[in-house]
Amino acid sequence: MANSQAVISLYDEPMWESIRAHDWQLQQCDDCSEFRYPPAANCPHCLSMDYHWKPLKGRGTILSWVIYHRQYFDNFPPPYNVVAVQLDEGPIVMSNLVGPEPEGNWVGHKVEICYGEDVAIGTVPKMRLIPQSS
Repeated sequence: MANSQAVISLYDEPMWESIRAHDWQLQQCDDCSEFRYPPAANCPHCLSMDYHWKPLKGRGTILSWVIYHRQYFDNFPPPYNVVAVQLDEGPIVMSNLVGPEPEGNWVGHKVEICYGEDVAIGTVPKMRLIPQSS
């Protein structure tokens, strides 16, 4: 089995620091206002190199999901889920859904960021369902 470990670059470190502080931040372009994920030297939309770090609102929508029944990494025993979430700010991130799972199709469910611990990586962003109003 392989261990999953974060590979942290010069541009990733401020993001991981914000995650450890439970205040996930991403780069926001100073010229076009688009958020950059993953963090990078220049904006993929307008190529500007100017940015600032901005906290996320902490919400998004599930675009896709899968439940793995085979173990690929030592620190992820099956079964476990992976969700693709489009953050309200625009970027699509991969995470795990914690807490109650939706019945049937998960696509379209609203989620919010919470934080968990991974033995190999440390603090990581996770997602949990936002209760739907009746």
